[in-house]
Amino acid sequence: MNKKVLIAYASKHGSTAEIAKKIEENLNHAGFECTTTPVNQVKDLSGFQAIILGTGLYMGQWQKEAVQFVKRNMAPLADQKVWIFTSGPTGEGDPMKLVNGRLYPEGLRDTIEGIKPKEITVFHGSIALSKLNGFEKWIINKVKAAIGDFRNWQSISIWADGIANSLNS
Repeated sequence: MNKKVLIAYASKHGSTAEIAKKIEENLNHAGFECTTTPVNQVKDLSGFQAIILGTGLYMGQWQKEAVQFVKRNMAPLADQKVWIFTSGPTGEGDPMKLVNGRLYPEGLRDTIEGIKPKEITVFHGSIALSKLNGFEKWIINKVKAAIGDFRNWQSISIWADGIANSLNS
């Protein structure tokens, strides 16, 4: 059985990339061979048993590279087992509630429905002021976003293990 998984991500400051690496770690432990790379470096989607797409949320929007990736690859993604995660909301509480249950931008509805992902989830994100430019700091201050690392590594591992179990069944 093909045990190759592509984990493609769009990450502006590295937080989403770190989540992708954690998912890779769990899948490797479960016996999968993962290719983990930024979405703009993905050249070919063939040869993978599954594809996991991750994107950071900025002001409630997906990274443009992730949007371009799903639009450009809608047909091959529709023929794959696809899981999607976003990271971004900071602060306490259920990340799904913090994004008002919005799993993807409204403009991607037809594309996402065409792909038919197995699951879409939202993870808490991380904001490190030292990584932000002046405009980003101004926006963070304006929207009163919580500063810090709110990622829940246990929930990320549980999600990744669920993917492994699904692929192994």
